[in-house]
Amino acid sequence: MNNLQYEFGMVGLGVMGQNLMLNIADHNFSVIGLDLDPFKAAAVEEEAGADKQVRGTIYVDEFVRSIRKPRAVMLLVPAGKPVDAAIATLLPLLEPGDIVVDGGNSYFPDTERRVLELEKKGVHFFGMGVSGGEKGARFGPSMMPGGNREAYERLRPVFEAIAAKVDGEPCVAYLGSGSAGNYVKMVHNGIEYGIMQLIAETYDLLKRGAGFSDDELQNIFQEWNNTELQSFLIEITGEILSKMDDETGQRLVTMISDRARSKGTGKWTSQNAMDLQVPVPTIDMAVLMRDMSKYKEDRVEAAKALPNDAPVLDVNRTELVDQMRNAFYFAMISTYAQGLAQLTAASESYKYGLNLQDVAKIWRGGCIIRAACLSDIRAAYAANPQLPTLLLDPKIGSDLLARQADLREILKAAIDRGIPMPAFMASLAYFDAYRSETLPTNLIQAQRDYFGAHTYERVDREGIFHTQWN
Repeated sequence: MNNLQYEFGMVGLGVMGQNLMLNIADHNFSVIGLDLDPFKAAAVEEEAGADKQVRGTIYVDEFVRSIRKPRAVMLLVPAGKPVDAAIATLLPLLEPGDIVVDGGNSYFPDTERRVLELEKKGVHFFGMGVSGGEKGARFGPSMMPGGNREAYERLRPVFEAIAAKVDGEPCVAYLGSGSAGNYVKMVHNGIEYGIMQLIAETYDLLKRGAGFSDDELQNIFQEWNNTELQSFLIEITGEILSKMDDETGQRLVTMISDRARSKGTGKWTSQNAMDLQVPVPTIDMAVLMRDMSKYKEDRVEAAKALPNDAPVLDVNRTELVDQMRNAFYFAMISTYAQGLAQLTAASESYKYGLNLQDVAKIWRGGCIIRAACLSDIRAAYAANPQLPTLLLDPKIGSDLLARQADLREILKAAIDRGIPMPAFMASLAYFDAYRSETLPTNLIQAQRDYFGAHTYERVDREGIFHTQWN
């Protein structure tokens, strides 16, 4: 019988669960894992080696009994019903003060429900976004926990040890109450959608619009990763463009279908932004373009019936790349601004108590949207925690003003060539609309009153008004 009281418990020993267990063990914490598959339970012990305090088991009672009180248990199982099933299995054996952490991409209303359900048993429930994939789990992810602040102290030493580090700071922080962690991860994924679409549009304009070769595109993205555009997504794009297909000898990326898939987190971001009445147009367009990609057969027929006869752009290629670099920076910052504005609104609506400086801090390393610009974003919220939008930070606003002309030139070129760049257009439209003192929605208000007697407000005096227009 193993009488060791383990510091931490992990439920679900797939690749992510096993890698996180090994990461925990590497930092000298004892950890026990539970999986119904005996091969996975045995594999994690073998992988860890005899010198680490790591155990795998298939027995729920042994698992719960072996964790020191108050118990800290993390679930790494698929979102949805598997999370509820795991909770139902554990809950009869847990005691008041114990903590259950859901490390999957759960939809935040599910987390709110689970918090309330476990509270009745005196058990704390945390929803925690984990970003960084398999490698991040093994060597340092970005983690976004939300739940009971006092209970977080039981988790903090382990999480700070295993998180990615930037300038010695761990990429994890207590974010807020309830479902704050899952909500921040959802918006993280929405921003991820937006930036990936911007990169794809950049690739399309340079390749199909201006005739850049695969070698040239690879070099451009690799060079950009040494500039202010430095980020995980730019870095991997350069690596992707260099990969050859063993079967055809062609660039592998050219052999991959253009039907894009998704797991729904980008859609959740857009849907909830609409519920909160927060505009996130770049994220919206990224979701819509993945939907558009699924209409492959229709697009093939449309390409024949509605041919694009515009010639390849006749431009100074060096100048085009410089303009594209500035345009991408502008659109990337606009995308972060939209996501962070959504977090601001959600924090107020759902009483999360988010600190956006902390959010930017933990996104700087380990996660998919990590980027050099997040240091400036963090500084913006450090200087003004009540900043309503990144666009109003003096440094960031100045950078955008300096680069806007290049984005406009890029969009003109795209229109002339017939290359769709909806995410770039949305990023610029967001900027232009936000800085418009007056929008034409006065006409919309008049129209609504005309056909539906919905009333309107006036600019010259207080009150609600209705007109008999006809």
